[in-house]
Amino acid sequence: MKPLKNLILAGIVVSANLSFAQSGFQLIKKTVIGGEGGWDYLSIDDQNRRVYVSHSTQVEVLNADTHEKIGVIPDLKGVHGVIAVPKSGRGITTNGRSNSVTIFDLKTLKPIVELATGKNPDALLYDKFSDRVFIFNHSDVTTTVIDINEGKVVGTIDVGGTALEAGVSDEKGTIFVNLEDTHEIVSFDAKTLAIKNKWKIAPGEEPTGLAIDLKNHRLFSVCHNGWMMVLDSDKGNIVAQVPIGKRVDGVVFDPKSEMAISSNGEGTMTVVKGISPNEFKVVETVKTEVGARTITLDPKTHHVFLSTAQYGETPAATAEHPNPRPKVVPGTFMILEYGIK
Repeated sequence: MKPLKNLILAGIVVSANLSFAQSGFQLIKKTVIGGEGGWDYLSIDDQNRRVYVSHSTQVEVLNADTHEKIGVIPDLKGVHGVIAVPKSGRGITTNGRSNSVTIFDLKTLKPIVELATGKNPDALLYDKFSDRVFIFNHSDVTTTVIDINEGKVVGTIDVGGTALEAGVSDEKGTIFVNLEDTHEIVSFDAKTLAIKNKWKIAPGEEPTGLAIDLKNHRLFSVCHNGWMMVLDSDKGNIVAQVPIGKRVDGVVFDPKSEMAISSNGEGTMTVVKGISPNEFKVVETVKTEVGARTITLDPKTHHVFLSTAQYGETPAATAEHPNPRPKVVPGTFMILEYGIK
């Protein structure tokens, strides 16, 4: 890690206090969905009270309040992300292995159209300001811009760098997205698609999840080297860095509690509280389940949802697979709901 002298001189508060206070997050409900295969992002349609969970070649659709299974969106090749856009009555998935997205009907869950994207479409977001969906193509570092109402691609932007990850909108015309391999956040105009800024986030490395506090203009970028980097979304300067768990992939921000919560694949959530716009502290480290690395927030209940499965033995290393992953136990795929009782 690089020296923090310059950060300290700038008045940045760094907190390593893991027991500052207790936020009180508890497991509300655990539901085993079953099936086989991996998973990635999940999201909530709070208007229609549904949870969309990516799972291998399909999306599991559950009732957000009861976890009852509503249906499945099948035949998706390596689905990564899925979101609903209630205004249009449509949803959209990113299909990493087919380099495409699938737009589907929210009522019937039936596909409407499949559109080509860049290489390995991964994270995605809907921007209210431009009424567009932005698809972040991980492997060729482009962003595919989609009019979900018309069901067509309306633009593509090359953001440079390598390994595009998650993005957020300031809902005023600017999109921010993490560049994993160059340790940066890039911003661009939601309508003209012109690049605005590229900000280094050192000592944060390999940023994945990204969240935003619209009121206080703060970005929360979670990094694989164990830092949550907090930036001013207007100026790009780092205002704080906070230690989080290992193998992080996702982060959400709850404006009601003013908490940023990272989902760490090691089997924890790190709950970070804003003391002031430039001071942030870890208030709780919540035990979850190994592999629960992605997260979504229910704006209605202020609960968070994660997905994972149980793991079995790790295969022996080979020349082709020098770092093998433990096998997922079939039939154990699940979602976890946490909240403050």
